[in-house]
Amino acid sequence: MVRPPAVAGRFYPADPHELARQIDHYCPGDAKKSPARGCLVPHAGYMYSGHVAGAVYAALEIPARSILLGPRHYPRGQPMAILTEGGWRTPLGGAQIDSALAAALVRACPRLREDTVAHEREHSLEVQLPFLQRMAADFRFVPVVLATDQYPALEELGHAIAQVVRAQADPVLVIASSDMNHYESDSITRTKDHLAIERILAVDPPGLYNTVHSEGITMCGYAATVAALIALLELGAKHAELIRYATSGDINGDRDEVVGYAGIILR
Repeated sequence: MVRPPAVAGRFYPADPHELARQIDHYCPGDAKKSPARGCLVPHAGYMYSGHVAGAVYAALEIPARSILLGPRHYPRGQPMAILTEGGWRTPLGGAQIDSALAAALVRACPRLREDTVAHEREHSLEVQLPFLQRMAADFRFVPVVLATDQYPALEELGHAIAQVVRAQADPVLVIASSDMNHYESDSITRTKDHLAIERILAVDPPGLYNTVHSEGITMCGYAATVAALIALLELGAKHAELIRYATSGDINGDRDEVVGYAGIILR
């Protein structure tokens, strides 16, 4: 099965030449690159958050394989949905699912369910693929979207990711996709986002989980980020760096209702 692009022409350009041009603009070629265990990147339209995601990808030595975790924004589908076969298409061409890595993850985390419905309209992972296609030729990936926020389920998934990644001979990048606080003022959003970012930089998954709940932070991909942090902590991540932070108000000038975007690398 090949999944066609769902948001090309809306979240990012449908024309391959314009898409490549934008990614090259967001990912400066003179950026210093280094390996990492994982990262957090936003998933809004490129106009708003492409410069944040691009700053992260430009600073990474991206390996040939990645596990992508993101939220499921739509009501249909399994709460922990994976695809283990086939590929996805973007205007830049095809991106292949790493079937062996995906199958290993399903064995390690039986809560995961094969589900095309959960993935067919979801943009949180799709918008990452053109960056990866442009920055890492012939990469393969495992797509997982989440609509659960039960900590035991996220913990099980995080431990499974760590187990599977540790068993690989070659490096695997763990990518969490999330925007930060939604539709409050710029000042409130920056305050709330700082609290969440502080927990991510501390590589503190239960701290992030509890902070999001206690402070009312509408971080859409916090469950994916918590699962990624659990995995990365188990894999030995000790250092996290905030590469770039912005809000939608920085782009459109509206400071009354903004969305926050953070780009973080974990090593």
